[in-house]
Amino acid sequence: MMPQLNETHDPALASWVDSANEPHCDYPVQNLPFGVYGDPKTGRGKVGVAIGDRIFDVAAANARGLLGGAADPAGTACDADTLNPLLVLGGHHWTALRAGLSRALRSGTEEGRLAEAEADDLLVPMADVEMQLPVRIGDFTDFYSSIHHATNVGRMLRPDNPLMPNYKYIPVAYHGRASSVALSGQACRRPVGQFRPGDAAEPSFGPSRALDFETEIGVYVGPGNPLGQPISIDEAEDHLFGLSILNDWSARDIQGWEYQPLGPFLAKSFASHVSPWVVTLEALAPFRCPAPARPDGDPSPLPYLSSDANEKEGGFDVQIAVSLASARMRADGIPPIDISLTNMQNLYWTIFQMLAHHASNGCNMRPGDLIGTGTISGPTEQALGSILEITKRGSQPLSLPTGEERRFLEDGDELIMQAWCEGDGRRRIGFGECRAVIEGP
Repeated sequence: MMPQLNETHDPALASWVDSANEPHCDYPVQNLPFGVYGDPKTGRGKVGVAIGDRIFDVAAANARGLLGGAADPAGTACDADTLNPLLVLGGHHWTALRAGLSRALRSGTEEGRLAEAEADDLLVPMADVEMQLPVRIGDFTDFYSSIHHATNVGRMLRPDNPLMPNYKYIPVAYHGRASSVALSGQACRRPVGQFRPGDAAEPSFGPSRALDFETEIGVYVGPGNPLGQPISIDEAEDHLFGLSILNDWSARDIQGWEYQPLGPFLAKSFASHVSPWVVTLEALAPFRCPAPARPDGDPSPLPYLSSDANEKEGGFDVQIAVSLASARMRADGIPPIDISLTNMQNLYWTIFQMLAHHASNGCNMRPGDLIGTGTISGPTEQALGSILEITKRGSQPLSLPTGEERRFLEDGDELIMQAWCEGDGRRRIGFGECRAVIEGP
């Protein structure tokens, strides 16, 4: 399990799609994230890669012989309305397809010259299409892998014992609800449920009064494993295709009443939003970093969760920013305010440890399964990944430019998450954004 840098990562590469060469572009030729967009003529989902402000039709390019023979199986798998057939194939095919796409979208190659000549048939402006869920998600598992978030929340509930005894030994998770995963841009309907205010003798039923966001990264599973056959930590990278932004909404009042003794249920299953583009692990190779260092005195991971490769390159330097705009702010033309900036390096467990643990009992992972990292909070006030932490459970309200305050999220609020990698002379690798407006029940 080691990232391999190759010609596709060269920061000097340029594309014949001019918008991809702009300095702050999310989607340069070094990125090439995958997504599914609606065909402007038929509405049918088509697999494309983002390049600048355009989308490149992968299956059409492959059918015209522009991606090379080695990429043909993966290119053919992209003649579908989800990424699932591509995810089945595994890393060798993903690498061949990326190489073919890079050469076809690059300036100065014969493949690029031929593709540019057919640009009218292969490119569509992003602004002219609607994106669709990129993957048919069979199962969704959400982890709890940021020790800063776990500690902050634990202090609110158990001041003297914020972390449970298992936290530093096991990647804690719960099984989420795949059917309520929605695409960026769709509304988030405020859930109703049962909760008990702190001073009430009995619970009541109604709209949540403590709606929260959770700043996460989603990870899409590739080939998967047969039932009963674990995935080792050394094999984990071969089973992970790529990452996207994930906002796993939470109703904290419903959660606080229902989570004992079996954990989250209706407080989580009403909605989770993902960004439309999936950034491949290969695209992120220049931004791999060591697994988060464990403080002195913390136990080492058990052997099945430990490898030299994971220690050296198991982390990702991905920044995630969160901003908020109330309905009044939007009406007054006031831009969203920044409320958080965190990084995947704040995770205690790597995505490879998450997968290895998930499959360690023989649980069969399937192509398109979604793994959430859990809320990613950092050690500073600026890096908190939920409004529960930002407002200290509502005791320190967030002030908005309109004079409004937020203890938790209100109807009409729009929550926007963005993620990217950049630095050290490398091209920016962007994830785009994940946004949603909260609607009343």
